[in-house]
Amino acid sequence: MPGLANETAFHLITVKELHPTFGAEINGVDFSKAVENDVFQEILVAIRKYGICVFRDTQLDDNLHVQFAAKFGELDDVTPYLAGGRPHRLTSPQLFDVGNIDLDGSVFVLDHMRQAFNKGNGLFHVDSSFNPRRAGYSLLRAHELPPKGMGGNTDFADTRAAFDDLDRELKRELLANDYVAAHSLWHSRKLASPEALKDVDPTAYPFSRHKLVQMHEPSGRMNLYIAAHVHHIEGLEEGKSKELFDKLYKHAQQPKYVLSVEWEHNGDLILWDNTSVMHRAAGGIFEGKYKRDMRRATVHDASSTAWGLNERTDVRQGLP
Repeated sequence: MPGLANETAFHLITVKELHPTFGAEINGVDFSKAVENDVFQEILVAIRKYGICVFRDTQLDDNLHVQFAAKFGELDDVTPYLAGGRPHRLTSPQLFDVGNIDLDGSVFVLDHMRQAFNKGNGLFHVDSSFNPRRAGYSLLRAHELPPKGMGGNTDFADTRAAFDDLDRELKRELLANDYVAAHSLWHSRKLASPEALKDVDPTAYPFSRHKLVQMHEPSGRMNLYIAAHVHHIEGLEEGKSKELFDKLYKHAQQPKYVLSVEWEHNGDLILWDNTSVMHRAAGGIFEGKYKRDMRRATVHDASSTAWGLNERTDVRQGLP
C-alpha cells in the first residue's frame, strides 16, 4: 500500500506496523532521560512514514513530556485558549488538559458545559486547523486511565491513503480548483452539541483558511486536509460546498482507513501528524463515572503551508 511499500531500516528502535497503510507501535526508546539524537532521528523517520507512533508505558511525567515534544519543534501554549481568565488545571502551559476532570479533581458530570464542549473531540478532526497556524505533531499522554474495558480508545483516519483512493475525476477536480476550506472550532463544537450551543453563531467569529488538498511535505504524498472544523469550502454555493465536504469527509472515515488505538497503561503516549491523519476520541462508558486524565503537547507545524492562507492573527480568543 502507498506509504508502507518501501523498506525502512531501523537500528535503534523496533517497529510493529498496526494497519496496512499507516500506524506503528514503537519500542526501544528510553524515556527516563532525554531521548538521544540518533534515536530521535529514527522516530522522525517513523512518524513521517506511519503518521502515528504509539509508545507504551513510557513513565513520562509532565516535564519530560514537554521536553520530548519540544524536540519536534515550537510548542503551542494553552494560555490564549483560556477564556475569561479560567484557571489551567495543569502546571505547564505547554500541556493541554484534554481529560474529563474539573479543577477540584472531580469527574465532569455529563451535563457539564465543558463536557458538552468536549463532545466535538468525538468527531474526526485535526488539531488546531481552526487557527491560522495549524498544528504539526500532537503528543497525547495517558496520565490516569479509567478501568479497562470501559472504552476511551483514540481512532485515527489515514487521509493520505484516502486521497490516493479517490477516483481520477474527483482528484482532477480537487487539484484543478485548489479549493480552500474555512475552519471554525465553534462550528465543530456546535455540530457535536447542538442543544448546549444552540445560541452560538460560528460566522460571528473569524475563520481559519487552509487548502483542502495539500502536499504532505515529509513524505511527498498528497493529503486530504479535512476535519469536522470545516464550516464551508470557499467559492462554492452552500449546497455544493456541503455536498463536496460530506463526500470527502465520509470517504476518509471508511473502516479501511481507520485505526482504533486502545490505551493500555498510564504513561502510554501517542504521537501523530495532524497533516497526514485525522483523529477522534471514541468515548465510552467511563464518561461521568471515572477519571480519564489525558494531557497533550502540540507542536506548531513548521512546513511551508503552516500558516495556510491566513493573516497571522489569533482566532482562539473567547474559547470556553
